[in-house]
Amino acid sequence: MEVNAAETEWLEKWTAGPTGTRSSLMAPGTEARNLTLADETGSERHLAEFWAEGPALIMFWRHFGCSCGVARADRLRAEYESYVHANLTPVIVAQGEPKVAAAYKLAHDLPCPVLSDPQHSAYETYGVRHWAVEQVLFDAPAEYWTHSRALGAAFQDARRQQGRPPVNDPWRATAEFVVGTNGRIRLAYDYQHCEDYPDPRVLTTAALLS
Repeated sequence: MEVNAAETEWLEKWTAGPTGTRSSLMAPGTEARNLTLADETGSERHLAEFWAEGPALIMFWRHFGCSCGVARADRLRAEYESYVHANLTPVIVAQGEPKVAAAYKLAHDLPCPVLSDPQHSAYETYGVRHWAVEQVLFDAPAEYWTHSRALGAAFQDARRQQGRPPVNDPWRATAEFVVGTNGRIRLAYDYQHCEDYPDPRVLTTAALLS
């Protein structure tokens, strides 16, 4: 999906609003699904390769135009050394296609692979579905709560001028999973809102205990 099509998807889904289907994450102790997704180079990658040599951190990301994703990228770079110390291998699953993922990875200096899931099949498999309006727009002016098309289009235009247009599914939630070398989920971190980032010690402790 090209950027223009991804922008169109965002505006249509923004206007329609979130579905009634909320996240229901795969539970700790269950077997993680070994899906195959293209990385930012277009190469096919198997999720199981990331937990083959040690625990993996599977990070289901916000859409590439979201400021919450930018903040998580900053935290990821700052926390990366602690992940390495815990033998924790991070990998990002994102909505953008490989070319867009490659540009995003470069722009934000992401230290791990970015896998593409534009059809949200991995998100759905792991139970990462939609947030309610208040979980996305809690810090927005009240007029945005109706997610009207006109306001969405104006917001998108403004962000486009900043080089960061909203794309894909604006209501899609985020979550992070620590998976042990046995292929079972040790931790399922369910974000309660867009900026509900995990304390890195929660992730690294789960990795050390897995």
